[in-house]
Amino acid sequence: MTGEGAAPPPEGQTDSRTGAAPVAKPPGGAGPAGGEVGPLAGVRVVECGTLIAGPFCGQLLGDFGAEVIKVEDPAGGDPMRQWGQVKVQGRSLHWPIVARNKKSVTADLRRPEGQELLRGLLERADVLVENFRPGTLERWDLGPDHLAEINPRLVVVRVSGYGQSGPYAPRAGFGSIGEAMGGIRYLSGEPDRPPSRVGISLGDSLAATFAALGALLALRARDRTGRGQVVDSAIYEAVLALMEAELPEWELAGYQRQRTGSVLPGAAPSNVYPTADGDQILVAANRDTVFARLAVLMGRPELTEDPRYATNDARSARQEELDGIVASFTATRPAAELLEALADAGVPAGMIYQARDMLGDPHFAAREAVVRLAHPILGEFPLQNVAPRLSGTPGAVRTLGPELGVDNDEIYRGLLGLADEDLDRLRAAGIV
Repeated sequence: MTGEGAAPPPEGQTDSRTGAAPVAKPPGGAGPAGGEVGPLAGVRVVECGTLIAGPFCGQLLGDFGAEVIKVEDPAGGDPMRQWGQVKVQGRSLHWPIVARNKKSVTADLRRPEGQELLRGLLERADVLVENFRPGTLERWDLGPDHLAEINPRLVVVRVSGYGQSGPYAPRAGFGSIGEAMGGIRYLSGEPDRPPSRVGISLGDSLAATFAALGALLALRARDRTGRGQVVDSAIYEAVLALMEAELPEWELAGYQRQRTGSVLPGAAPSNVYPTADGDQILVAANRDTVFARLAVLMGRPELTEDPRYATNDARSARQEELDGIVASFTATRPAAELLEALADAGVPAGMIYQARDMLGDPHFAAREAVVRLAHPILGEFPLQNVAPRLSGTPGAVRTLGPELGVDNDEIYRGLLGLADEDLDRLRAAGIV
């Protein structure tokens, strides 16, 4: 995993590219530090993705120290710069997160001069991340075969709706369609209503996460072989990977899972229950030993000896009835008291958090699950920290999403060695 990664600014120093500076540097790896940081330090990634499916992969790699050079259209950049229902001072609140730890250069990849700039970057890169419609790179003579000729060590990560092969490959593919075809939409929501969705781009983020995993596997293989390879991450397949035993259940047993709302068939009790002060609490006590502890806490220890409730299979057959028993108990206590009692009894339980709950929770604070960097326009900016946590070489949130093309000089002059007049000519022509 070699390359020429760029070091972040020294601790406490403002980043000249974005104006962002750390408000605090938690010991768990958030915030700038002197020199290269993270297990991917020295790995150079060129990201040609837009929206989420490609860029979230780049975000994950950048979180762990890779130098991520994001190539954007000079006309307006990644649409994520304007994305989001909620904006502050006209600015996207998603962009600083999904583009964190990245550098931004501009190049019009529809024109030969822009493609030549990309070719120069890829000659010097370890990983390419792209989520164009399949065939786009090939039309630019930048497909994996051509790239292997100029850089045989390059790992080409391709994220798309349907993958790079098969009859659907040329189709436009969005995360929502991948969620539908991968099976998760059919199982989401209430049984008496059409399929629902969660309020995030789940399919895109899953495909990007598998793409990042594939990049790491390909880099590890390159350590042995000296050659890169193609990582093909399809959104529908990333969703399909989560579908547990749905396929053999249908083919071998003729059983099709259905929408079940807030419960999971075969796991009881595990649901959302009311509290005395009008809140809701999620209790998951489906394991026999855990249910026994819950029964004692409810003052109903005899339930564990009752054949109707003694095993998870028995409880699952009476799920609605059992939920009523649990709800009649939880409704007698306020949420905070109930949570403490359940924790003391060893019964998994938790509130259904919104953003304000996360920002005020002492456990989130103790583990620094939320970090804050200074945004030059928006001020103190809270965002989720790096996951997972590594004890020896942790990742870090070093910078927020950069301004469009702010790194053109550094990358095109410093890395590619373009003369001033050449870069000025490209600017005048609208290539960068």
